[in-house]
Amino acid sequence: MRRLSSLLLSYGFLVIFSCSDGDVIDFEFDFDDTFVACGEVDLLLYKTKEDPSETVSVLISSYTLDDIFEEDPDNDSLVIPKPNVRFTYRTYDRPDLPKDLFCSSVPPEGLNIVVDQNDATAVATIIRTFTEDDNDGIPAELENQDPNGDGDFSDAQDTDNDGIPDYLDQDDDGDNVLTANENPDPDGNGDLSDAQDTDGNGTPDYLDSDDDGDGVLTRDEETDTQDQNPLNDITNSDIGADYLNPSVTTSTPAMAYKEHSISRTFVVRLVVSDIRIDFLSQDEFDFGILTGESKLSGSTEITPDFP
Repeated sequence: MRRLSSLLLSYGFLVIFSCSDGDVIDFEFDFDDTFVACGEVDLLLYKTKEDPSETVSVLISSYTLDDIFEEDPDNDSLVIPKPNVRFTYRTYDRPDLPKDLFCSSVPPEGLNIVVDQNDATAVATIIRTFTEDDNDGIPAELENQDPNGDGDFSDAQDTDNDGIPDYLDQDDDGDNVLTANENPDPDGNGDLSDAQDTDGNGTPDYLDSDDDGDGVLTRDEETDTQDQNPLNDITNSDIGADYLNPSVTTSTPAMAYKEHSISRTFVVRLVVSDIRIDFLSQDEFDFGILTGESKLSGSTEITPDFP
């Protein structure tokens, strides 16, 4: 059903400020748990709040958001060479903040900075979690994604040998009927022992290339106008689709697999450590999760080569 990969992208940044009297007092940042990003040449990660009006931001020079998403998600961890990083905390003299406060070519009018503290040295960590999912209703751990338990999914079960492992394959048995449409978990309790098995041969339909056991492959039980969808080929409406009707053995050999879709989701989290400024002593600040970017989610369409 899905795969998870976590990547740690480590930047240096230790923010240090000293008070005139040498004191550091306890202070907690109080922001929402999300942040946004902008910048075409330099990457700016920021979050804002009102009442009181405050912002915190992290500027990474000569780095863009695309650099985060272009890294190979198969890596367990990734250390980025130390860039130029600047952390900034600001307060403002009005209760409402303009939407174009950051990354605007024209500074907003009528807004004055009251407190402006920043530093350009060392430690923050970006944690990226990458998820792939075939959305077939079967948890990946039940699709034999790691047969020998070594953490390497290259030998994951691939029932139809189409090059897509079952845990990412929308059609595990390659019969051109999506797994989700073959009733793998009738009561939705995560127990697949009661999966639909039309011909009663001990192999559930979602893993059976001939669901009704009539000797004709499910994917071949289409009319002459093939559309890689045996679901809509019905001779007897009282029984249903021909591929589930053992009395219908008309065969039109399939010529192609149907297109598959794999959803992809990124979660990007920033954690800032060892913050020391005039009025703050905080060992770790969870900057939150990145939002508002189209690349955080999407899908990949694949049509496997037909044998």
